[in-house]
Order: sequence, then structure tokens, then C-alpha cells
Amino acid sequence: MDIIKTLTQEFKLKPYQTENAVKLIDEGNTIPFIARYRKEATGSLDDQVLRELNDRLSYLRNMDETREKIKKSIEEQGALTEELISAIDSAATLTELDDIYRPFKKKKKTRAVVAKEKGLQPLAELLYAQAPDCKAPIDLAKDYVNQELGVETPEDALQGAMDIIAEIISDDAEVRRRIRFVCSAHAVLSVTAAKEDIGVYEMYREYSEAVSKIPDHRVLAINRGEKEDMLKVNLLFDSDKAMFIISKAHIKEGSAATETVRAAAADAYSRLIFPSIEREIRSELTQKASDSAIKVFSSNLKQLLMQPPIKDKVTIGLDPGYRTGCKVAVVDGTGKLLDTAVIYPAPPKSKIEDAKHIINELVKKYSVQCFAIGNGTASHETECFVADFIREYGTDLSYMVVSEAGASVYSASKLASEEFPDYDVSLRSAVSIARRMQDPLAELVKIDPKSIGVGQYQHDMPPSQLNSALDGVVESCVNSVGVDLNTASVQLLSHVAGIGPALAKNIVSYREENGKFDSRSDLKKVSKLGPKAFEQCAGFLRIADGSNVLDNTSVHPESYKAAQTLIQICGYTSSDVKSGAVAGLDGRVSEIGPEETAKKLGIGMPTLKDIIKELERPGRDPRSELPPPLLRHDVMSIEDLKPNMKLKGTVRNVIDFGAFVDIGVHQDGLVHISRITDRYIKHPSEVLKVGDVVDVYVISADAAKKRISLSIKPI
Repeated sequence: MDIIKTLTQEFKLKPYQTENAVKLIDEGNTIPFIARYRKEATGSLDDQVLRELNDRLSYLRNMDETREKIKKSIEEQGALTEELISAIDSAATLTELDDIYRPFKKKKKTRAVVAKEKGLQPLAELLYAQAPDCKAPIDLAKDYVNQELGVETPEDALQGAMDIIAEIISDDAEVRRRIRFVCSAHAVLSVTAAKEDIGVYEMYREYSEAVSKIPDHRVLAINRGEKEDMLKVNLLFDSDKAMFIISKAHIKEGSAATETVRAAAADAYSRLIFPSIEREIRSELTQKASDSAIKVFSSNLKQLLMQPPIKDKVTIGLDPGYRTGCKVAVVDGTGKLLDTAVIYPAPPKSKIEDAKHIINELVKKYSVQCFAIGNGTASHETECFVADFIREYGTDLSYMVVSEAGASVYSASKLASEEFPDYDVSLRSAVSIARRMQDPLAELVKIDPKSIGVGQYQHDMPPSQLNSALDGVVESCVNSVGVDLNTASVQLLSHVAGIGPALAKNIVSYREENGKFDSRSDLKKVSKLGPKAFEQCAGFLRIADGSNVLDNTSVHPESYKAAQTLIQICGYTSSDVKSGAVAGLDGRVSEIGPEETAKKLGIGMPTLKDIIKELERPGRDPRSELPPPLLRHDVMSIEDLKPNMKLKGTVRNVIDFGAFVDIGVHQDGLVHISRITDRYIKHPSEVLKVGDVVDVYVISADAAKKRISLSIKPI
């Protein structure tokens, strides 16, 4: 297989893009580095395309390795023909390769293998030939009775021969391919209850849907119900369609052996072919559904991590609770812990006045500007308390309810105990909640992405595939934002291209021993950080107050000379860049001529555009260009909601059938996909993303069931 040609066609690229991307990957470059700093080579392919191309490249190379192993194995058996070589080389999937190799695999003790050991292969071949002058099968079988080999009767011999014929038919790659194709198009997934009480799976008590039409999220729900022994699942398919395909390939009419071969074919289908194809189709449905769910999870995670930070605000983080009270943590604008407390604004103690006094003292002492409230147990009562506090004290305060998914995982982790050895688990959670509002990316990288709670059926996904995808998302987000080399945690640094956990620890150790980094070149002094690692990571690390202003941009050190020359020919100085006085740089370059400028600097147009963008706004955070998160001043309850009421909310999760929106009443409301927009959409992610602030209308609110139905379209 010509892998470059295949990738070029599949991804609709130009040959040079594919060739260069594959070469850069093979040279050990990271995806973020290639996407950002090798745009001329790849035609500006983004990191998502590069990751997909890399995954497909691995699959195709694995396919090629499998081809060679299959050819070698068949050749060792003396059965490799030009026809087989052609079939193996043209196979498009591993399943097709497996079908071709099936007849040559060393089989376990199948019924056919046992029959061959009893000397029944010649009888099987005689019957399978279905000659017009063939004798009656039972008469032919009499010659193969052999009690020493365990063939007691002609019927035993005939059955053994039929077992061999069934396996011959089952091993026919073309028959399997055709049946699989027809089955995929016409089979129905049938679901029934496995017991009387099936709980949340009630809608699947007696359910069926065409394999070709069943939505991905439904496949995952049915799979989970089956795994929990709540549901029984079967594939229903018209066997006549399959037998027609088999008959055309293997049945010859007009022979005394025809009906025997037909019976063997029916056995081959029901015992060998259909169960195998059923497993394959179920597996394909699951893989497709998993791929879709992972894609949705990845998209949601990216939007969550890329939510704009609320910078430089002293924040009180509140981890609500009933019996054990609400844990309070005050952090400064950089996330440094200043103070802690415990208050009891909710039942059973309801010490509201004491709680107000404690919070008021903290607000005054540290000039607190906002609250971050965890959305777990007692969240609504705590939110009411904060809203009441803001009204009563008339201070210029606001609050935000923050998802605390995974906060308990972090607070009980080794990392949290190292960071806050003198504080208990719940106080660590309060710190994490405050920091999540201040800088979601920096805080959430400390938590296993699967625990963040923005996916669907994430616990049913293939772990390695899910982890790989989510790690890619985190890496992409961290590198697109950039990392402050002098303040970043080990966890944040470990996601920077070319670094990883070990080098991240070495960087922090160097920083602790030698003080702040003054320039990116100081990285070369870090233990075990060699030239390749420096090349990959340097452009993604920032030094805000270093000796070189370019260190506070995403301009790569390899382009410093070009950037400095650009500053000079446009009539500016490095001091102008540092003070933000080069806002008109793009205009100057346009006057000179972009192509001429790029040529003079020895760089390509994509790199020139990136350098201009960075010089005009050194230290820029791409997240700050997004709409800010919604801060609230007052609170409502679910009982306050009325039909047609218009509210402002924040999208918390986007799933296959809709989106969950936080409207400030503790319980997120569901906007069904049909209520998102007037135009047809295949998936809610076409319109919405996690963190979006949207206007919604209340359709209904059921306080008892804690269900809120919303619409983005006016009702």
C-alpha cells in the first residue's frame, strides 16, 4: 500500500503536505510543534488534523506489518499465490485481511479439524464437488467408516464431512464480505428486558432499531444495560438473504450431494458465519459510538479548558456541605492560598449570621472581589447565602457556580497533599474550586480528564483510546495558551510539547534552586533538557519580565533574528514592543509588502503573520478574546421558574441529544437538540460549546423530579 497516497486521498491534502507531515512526525517532532512552527512545510495543517493523520498513519503501518506477516505465514504453508498476494495487498481493513487469512490460520480443535483427523477430508471434497453423477452421500460415507478413528457409522462419516464443508464455506472471504455488507444494511438490533425491574432502561424493555440508523448514544446505553445484566441484545437478520449469497458461491444444483452441501451451508451460516458477523457488527457499532462519544468529550473538554480566566481577582472558594459545614478558602489573584475557614450557612446547624460575620471579615481583610461556589451537596443553600450576603452588605461582589467534578479526586491525591500538607481534604477542594474559576486550564490539568464530567458514557470507552484523545486535548490547550515558565506547576509544564513529567520536575527543581528564569535559553541549563526538547518546548513557554521581550511571545527562538529584523525595518525598538507601542506593525508590513518582507527575513508567510500577531500583543492569552464567563449577583430556585421565562445561562455539557445549561437554580436544565435552533443540525456541537453564555426560555420545571426543560428558540 502507498501510505502517503492513501493519506493524501483520505484527508484531501496535497502530496507535499502529507509527505512533510509524515516526515516531521517520523523525526520525533510533537504535534503542537509541527502545527505551530512548521506551517510552511504542512500547508498550515492544524493540530487536530495532524493528530488524526498520525493515528491513521499508525493504523495503516500496522496494516502493512500485518500484510507481511500473513504473506509470510501463507508462504511457509506453500499456499501463497499471485491471486492471494493481490487480495492481501488490496484489502482496506484489518477485518478484510482477517477474512483472507482465515483458511490458513492454525485452528483450534474445531469440529472440522476433528473430522479431518478422522480421515474424512476426501469424503468432504467428493461431496463438495457436487458432481452430476455423484452417488448418494450416505452410500459414499460407508467407505469411510473406521472404528479405530472413531467413525462408527456412515452417519458419523457424513456428519464429519459436512463439518469440513461448513468450515470451507465459512472461510470464504468474499462470502463473508457480502453477507457482512448486506447484514450491516438490513439487520435490526433487538433488545428485551433481562429481568422484571430494569430501572433506567425501561424504554428498552421491548425495543428494536435498524443497525444502519441507530444513534451512537443509544448503542452505548444498550451496551451498558447489557453489561449490567438488565438487557438482552440480539441481531436479527433474514437468513434467506445470507443463504442466497452462499448458494450462489457454493451450491451446484442437480447433484445427489446438493442437499447435503446445502445443509452444511445452513450450518456454516448459523453456527460459524452469523455469530462471527454479529460480533463484528456489534463491535463496529460500539467502536463508531465510542469514537463519536470521545469526539464529543474531547470537544467539551477543550471548550472547558479554554474558558476565559477571571484574572487578578481575590476569590473566596466555597466547598458546600451540610453536617460538616461549608469549607472556605481565600486565594489571591495568582491562586495563592491566603486563609481558610469553615462556616455553617445550611442545615442542620444553619448558623447564618455567624457565617456572614466570618465572610465579611475575610472580604474586608483581603479585599475579596468574587466567590466561586462548588455545585455539589448544599450548593443551592450556599448560593442563596452568598446572594443574600451580597444584597445585605452592598459590596461590589459577584459569584459563579463552578463544577466541582473531580475536585474530590484532586484533593485526595498525592499532588494535593504535597501542595497543601497542612490542610484537610475538604479545604483543598475549596482552594481548587476557587482556582477553577480564576484559571480553569491551570487547575484542571491536575485532574484526570475522565473525572471532569463533560462527556457521556466515558466509563464505557476503551481506556487507552479515551486517554490518548483527552491527553491530546489537554496538550493542545496548554500549548495554544502558553505557559509561564516562572510560575507554572509541574502538572502544567508536563503537558508542554517535548517536556513530560520528568523534565517538568527538573525545570521546577532548577527554578527553586536558581530563582526565576531570565530567558528561554536558560532552559538549556536544566538537567536532561537537550537540544530536541528545547526546540519542541521553547516557543510554548513564556517569561513575562525577562531580558528579551520575545520570550513573552510565542515567537520561537529559531525566528528571533527574523523578528528582531522585522522590528528594526518597521522603525520600532524592543522597548516599543514591550510597552505595546507596535499596534500598527501589520500596517507597516503591508506598506513595505508582505511577500517581500517575508523573503527578506528568510521566512514563510504563515510565520510572518504569526510573528506580527505576537509582536503587536506580547503576552497575549487567546482565551481573553472569548466572551467572559457569566458572573451572578442573585439566585433563584427551581420553584421560581415559570413557562416562557427568559433567562441567561452557561452551557455545562454538550451531548448527542442536546445540552445541559446552568441557569443559576442548582439543577442544570436540558435543551433538547430540537430546541437549539430552527435549522437542521446533526449534533448540538454544531451550535453550542461548553462555556457558552446563552439566552434560554423555560418550557417546564418539575421540582420533585429535579427536571428542567429549556429552549434556546423562543417558544
